[in-house]
Amino acid sequence: MLISYGAILLAGLMPVICAGIAKSGAKGYDNHDPRAWLAQQIGHRARANAAQANSLEAFPFFAVGVILALLTGVDPFVVDMLAAAFIAARVAYVACYLSDKALLRSIFWAVGYFSVIAFYVLAMLNLQPG
Repeated sequence: MLISYGAILLAGLMPVICAGIAKSGAKGYDNHDPRAWLAQQIGHRARANAAQANSLEAFPFFAVGVILALLTGVDPFVVDMLAAAFIAARVAYVACYLSDKALLRSIFWAVGYFSVIAFYVLAMLNLQPG
């Protein structure tokens, strides 16, 4: 379960990491209005900001899936492996986003998404009647 817990932590940090990439080394960064500044960016900064938003969107679905799977008694090893697959897919997703590899990015997004779906399916299959 340590891998699952660490994966939740890493998934929670990914938006901050992406935001850091978007802002890193930028000239004219405005900390008084960072969202407006980020909205005007192009290239890798804009893509890093988009990856940040997507990471924020993916986090609750992933974290709740892990917790539900563990609470319903899904084998912790299986949960750990799915959590590791999610994190690996998300890291690859961000890397593809930054390097503007749209097809690969979509493939890695799907791998991460289906790993999260697996948490919910396994949790539902593991529920005891009554």
